[in-house]
Amino acid sequence: VERGIFWSRELEEQVPPGFAAEEAAAWLSAARAARVASLERGGCGRSSNRLARLSDGSRACVRYGINPEQIQGEALSYHLAGVLGMQERLPPMALALVEARGRQWEPVREELRGSHWAEGAVVSLTRWVDNLTAVVAPAPWGAEAGAGRRLQPLSAGELVGLPPSQLVELVQWSDLILFDYLTANFDRLVSNLFSLQWDPRVMRRATSNLLRAPDGGLVFMDNEAGLVHGYRLLAMWDPYNEPLLRSVCVFREGTARRVAELHRRRSAAAELRRRYRAREPLWARLGFLSERQAELLQARVDFVHRHIAHCRAQ
Repeated sequence: VERGIFWSRELEEQVPPGFAAEEAAAWLSAARAARVASLERGGCGRSSNRLARLSDGSRACVRYGINPEQIQGEALSYHLAGVLGMQERLPPMALALVEARGRQWEPVREELRGSHWAEGAVVSLTRWVDNLTAVVAPAPWGAEAGAGRRLQPLSAGELVGLPPSQLVELVQWSDLILFDYLTANFDRLVSNLFSLQWDPRVMRRATSNLLRAPDGGLVFMDNEAGLVHGYRLLAMWDPYNEPLLRSVCVFREGTARRVAELHRRRSAAAELRRRYRAREPLWARLGFLSERQAELLQARVDFVHRHIAHCRAQ
């Protein structure tokens, strides 16, 4: 740890690279141009979702939201990760328009009839990733929380003697918890913490919507609860989200720097909107955050900035 609260550069260099920007851009371009060769049930969450085989040979999870705000939350969360400099932890994701007679979907017209998807609906295409495995929360969010005690802060003093592999994972967890606080995503570690009230062993089980790649990199999956749905339910979930954020007092310096800049310029929503519009051709179909949601995003950025300052003062 450098300067008391930042992961060292040497440690950050050991973090698996995830989905490189060039690789993600190439996949997104190919996926938007490819035709959907087949749709299969299973492997992609809800029964309304499908695993698509694309004409270029790749596969993608096609997510059909119960309502449009879930797809909007998935897309906006993906691009907010880009604003924060952590998009490499999320699988590449693009929006697509369901048109049974359109070029992209024509080969699976019959499958679409059986899917009950609405014509003209916006769905998300997320790159399929092989050989992912479950992730159990490490200390201080694992066994300690399950024993009924308060979350123990992740600070420099708690890291002595930990093996390098665990430190590399904690670097990624510090980003994840900050990201989930900003998006108010309750459908990951927060949902496990909530379940402690009736399942004392839940923290020893796999964390929802978080998987590990073969190289050890964490993959932040299924972010559809973020920013829109999550902001509507703040009163219910922030009693879990805030203590989780406060439990982290070591950060990636680049993440803290971006948060500080968004705080100083009060530009969180503006930068997200700019990136979303520039990189997602179908953005207007779903629209952007409401004025109130944009204010909430900035307020949460400001809260994270104050928390980082508090950790520095400690």
